Amino acid sequence: MKVELKKIFQVMPLFFNALAREAEHKKLTRHIINLNQQNSTQAIINEMSVCLKDILNYRLFAFVIQRENGIDVWLDPRMYRKSLEAVLMEDFQLHTPSAIHYMNHTFHVDEQEQEFNMENLLSYYVNEGVCQAKIYMLPNKDTSSYSEDIIHMLLQSTAIALAKQMNIEQLTNAATIDPLTGCYNRREFESQIKKAVATAKRQNTSLSLFMFDIDHFKKVNDTYGHQAGDTVLKEVAALVQKNIRSNDVIARYGGEEFIGILPATEKRKAMELADRLRQAIEAKTINTDVSPINVTASFGVATITPYYDTTDFSDILDLIEEADSMMYKAKLNGRNTVMPGLLQVCGSSREKTATATGTI
Repeated sequence: MKVELKKIFQVMPLFFNALAREAEHKKLTRHIINLNQQNSTQAIINEMSVCLKDILNYRLFAFVIQRENGIDVWLDPRMYRKSLEAVLMEDFQLHTPSAIHYMNHTFHVDEQEQEFNMENLLSYYVNEGVCQAKIYMLPNKDTSSYSEDIIHMLLQSTAIALAKQMNIEQLTNAATIDPLTGCYNRREFESQIKKAVATAKRQNTSLSLFMFDIDHFKKVNDTYGHQAGDTVLKEVAALVQKNIRSNDVIARYGGEEFIGILPATEKRKAMELADRLRQAIEAKTINTDVSPINVTASFGVATITPYYDTTDFSDILDLIEEADSMMYKAKLNGRNTVMPGLLQVCGSSREKTATATGTI
């Protein structure tokens, strides 16, 4: 009897191990199905993070996707970026932290730093079609061949889902994004402004536009060449994108003209933002292959206030024309300045003032 009990006790761990692993494989299958049903890069990575925690009790520290102009980083919200930033700079041979774009984390000046022991940090490369990435994890226990198998199965499934999603995003971006500046193109702006006006009307809030043009841009092209001019456009666009809110919209309207949509923004706030952008552009030295270049920009601002009636697209055209008119008035007044539009639409009546004519 004692011998039989001894055999039973010897087999029991193997039996329960087998049951546990079967349950874990069911969880893994469920998570893999879930991540393939997600429709955004961030949602796919979120599901992967949940899976690692659920099955292995591992914490996904960061998921890094390599792009042409830098890296996109999904960062565990409980982590602080400086804990990993030096590692990322070295691993991806980045020259400046500005090449790191954080997908799911907004940092504040007064945010309390948290330091982490990086000695146990594990990293794995992901390579599947257009998806070139690397993940960083902090295990809460020693790794085993079994945990490695789980990780590799999950990585392969995540890579396939991400590659599919990135292909979809590339097709979408080709139709909506200006390839030079990374801003929305004019066609997508027209779609975005319709949505913004409809939202403002529904929520009874103000809506502002700003339009700006890089001053003497033809002279930049004539003096330094079109390649340097393209660099100026890209750098100015990146500067503006970095200094507006996540729900604001910036689009390349044509040539060296850009237009921005500021939801739920009164004219005074829009003017303040436009002037901050103007100052930032003026202060920035843009390094090109030919020579460092400094430029300025002229801004026009227009606002529609609550209680307006936007029953057709002509109301939206009035708003755009007012911002454009104010931009040209800024040029007439010496450039490198901001001019406010006085457009106000109330009910079915419209009042437009302070228009300007002239060719710059």
